Amino acid sequence: MSQYMRTAIYLLLVFSLFSLRLNAQTGTKGKISGKVIDAVSKQPVDYATVSVFKQGATSPFNGMSTDVKGTFNIENIPAGDYTITVDFLGYKKSTIDHVVITDAGNTAQVGTISLQPVSNQLQGVTITAKVPIIENRIDKMVYNAANDLTAQNGAAIDVLKKVPQVTVDLDGNVELQGQSNVRFLINGKPSSIFGASLADALQAIPASQIKSIEVITSPGAKYDAAGTGGIINIILKDSKVQGINGSVNASGGTRFQNGSFNFNARKGNFGLNAFFSGNAQLKTTGTNRNERNSSNPNDSTTSHLVQDGSNTSTRSGYQSGISLNWSITPKDELTGTVGFNHFGNHNYGFTDQQSEKFNADGDLISNLLSTRNSDSRFKTNATDVSLSYKKTFKNEGQELDVLYTTSYGKNTFSYFNEQDYITGGYQNSGSRSNNPGNDRETNISIDYTHPFGKTLTLEGGAKAVIENLKNVVNTDTLLADGSYVNNADQTYAFNYKRQIYASYFSVSASLFKNFLDVKGGLRNEYTKTSTDFSGVTIPSYNILAPSLVFSHKIGGTQSVKLSYSYRIERPNYGDLNPFYNIADPNNISTGNPNLKPEKGQQFELSYNKSFDGGANFSVGSFYRHNTADIQQFTTRYDTLDVNGRDYSNVLLTTRANIGTQSSVGGNLFASVPVTKKLSLRTNMFFVNRTNNNPIIGSVSGFTYRINLNASYQFPHDLAVEGFLNYNASQRNLQGVRPSFMFYNLALRKQFMNKKASLGLVAANPFTHYINQRSTTTGDGFDQVNIRRFPLQSFGISFSYKFGKLEFSKNKDGEKDREEGGGAPVPADR
Repeated sequence: MSQYMRTAIYLLLVFSLFSLRLNAQTGTKGKISGKVIDAVSKQPVDYATVSVFKQGATSPFNGMSTDVKGTFNIENIPAGDYTITVDFLGYKKSTIDHVVITDAGNTAQVGTISLQPVSNQLQGVTITAKVPIIENRIDKMVYNAANDLTAQNGAAIDVLKKVPQVTVDLDGNVELQGQSNVRFLINGKPSSIFGASLADALQAIPASQIKSIEVITSPGAKYDAAGTGGIINIILKDSKVQGINGSVNASGGTRFQNGSFNFNARKGNFGLNAFFSGNAQLKTTGTNRNERNSSNPNDSTTSHLVQDGSNTSTRSGYQSGISLNWSITPKDELTGTVGFNHFGNHNYGFTDQQSEKFNADGDLISNLLSTRNSDSRFKTNATDVSLSYKKTFKNEGQELDVLYTTSYGKNTFSYFNEQDYITGGYQNSGSRSNNPGNDRETNISIDYTHPFGKTLTLEGGAKAVIENLKNVVNTDTLLADGSYVNNADQTYAFNYKRQIYASYFSVSASLFKNFLDVKGGLRNEYTKTSTDFSGVTIPSYNILAPSLVFSHKIGGTQSVKLSYSYRIERPNYGDLNPFYNIADPNNISTGNPNLKPEKGQQFELSYNKSFDGGANFSVGSFYRHNTADIQQFTTRYDTLDVNGRDYSNVLLTTRANIGTQSSVGGNLFASVPVTKKLSLRTNMFFVNRTNNNPIIGSVSGFTYRINLNASYQFPHDLAVEGFLNYNASQRNLQGVRPSFMFYNLALRKQFMNKKASLGLVAANPFTHYINQRSTTTGDGFDQVNIRRFPLQSFGISFSYKFGKLEFSKNKDGEKDREEGGGAPVPADR
């Protein structure tokens, strides 16, 4: 750990402890509690916004959303005279003046607050609620993406680039707090679309479908222990609206095209949500130059390889789904969902190659010129099915959740390459491979929550995860007459099965008169794995994963959080599959079925401050230590035998458990409404990562990410936004990862009473290519790669919301409450 990083963390600790001490000396705090109901149906209104204002202030200094029972309990309120407002979509705002907290720290009970519907029938009306871009909660950070203008014609990968603590490179590789082992969920559930190709999956989810992205860097015991970097949960838009409504979104551009249709219908206790969305990346061509110097100690020769070529790629995908919800009784709810996902990519290119070989005296021994044509295709189809049941009880907060999910994916990867020799008199060589595979994952879980009063809550549950992975490798070799023959040595099947059985217990409590909130838990996971691949035996293992969070609120506008979590990273299917990818015979990659799980421990400390004018400031630091660290490693072979065939001057890349890795870093976020129309936002992330392994020794690398966002609201519902992101380079285990920068500009005009909008988006409008230079070094070789990546694009987007909000009486004479919403899949968290 560098000296300046230690100093920064020390200062943050001192500042946080000082704030705690200062708060302890300021006297006893009180709280404000109550319940919000529909004035007509008398049913609770969940997710209503309750705001606390100092008398005469125009901006709230504290607040929260009501829970599923419509209740709220706002704590740590200093003595004073306050105004309370309650607001929700489709209802008139309710205001309560002169809510008094005394020096004795009393509880101000405002009782039951009845919200009046705006009208008996609102047809063709769109009601919008403004939510903060960033929400810091006790166990997660939430990025609300609904109003993200610069990503409006993009995909999930574009939204992730703006999320604090998340880093995304140009190839779609995602890191959370500098760690690539991240567990991805959709609406709190696993999906097989992430198992085949994470980058393609994130490109297949249109940004218009995303409600928010949850970042959980220190998951509690209720969450799976998988993912040493943490969890990223993509929440799709949901709806509980009575009647019929929906939306249409479409965008077109020079690089991307997206479209989505959402339909929502609800009558009484039954609801149906359906959607279809698709996107495509148009043909994109970039250039690539690879230069390698290597040496062979056996005969004292050296080699120089230059590969200079271009690569063209396309990508497409679509998603569809339907969700059915049945409120059997006011305390029993059943939800079933079915989703189908498809995506794929196609890459092809042409490369000029020159391979020179020199003897010990530097004399040229051979000069081999060749060309290589390559083509690779990937596609996957995935089906997700889930059935959930929720039971609530008389006691507020007591509930039982049962969830069954199954995800089935079928994917195919194929490649072709042919190498034609211009000099040397060698016979042309080549190969092609077709690799169909499928994976099936089933999750069954049960969770129970039981509160004891308002200060203590116990949770417990169990879960079973059953995974089955199958892959078939068919490889053909090019013959002298131009025909192909099956290569039996590179044709095989790979079957992999894994069962995970888990249980957990956690406690949440408010201590010292609500001075300190604590949430701690312990999760046990037993893993059993089997495979039929020759020579591979994977032992079973059991882990205990503790987690602990301390959170303290200061005056309602500040909070300090300290957390600890223990995580595990199990190798995924791509890491384990021993298939050799020989699309480039000089750069071959393969999986490693002997990989062991990576284990990590993480400590986090964060501080958050909100201001009366709407500004928000957050700073955090973390330390993570991983053992049996899984990393990519490249080894040079003068001659590599791949199942009976020799390849010359090869770099073989695979994944391996390489020593330990320690990371220390910090994150800074600030959002400032400069005026009522102009808002500025910035996020900065810093991390220093140190790898220790017996092969290379100790390697440290510091990197940072900075992004800036500015938005301005013009009259007549016209808004503009600009976004700039810079990722610095970083030294890794075997070289340097390149830096890159991109910037986006967007404009949106709303019309038809905000039911429709038209937007213009430009990505890197003044720079056609991004130039990247990366290096890789190892025993006997060093390599430089220079890539020109085309990122410039221009696009136009259109959005339209249709339908009406109805407040119709049901058979019991009561009125149904409605909410504004979007697309269909209900979140399960």
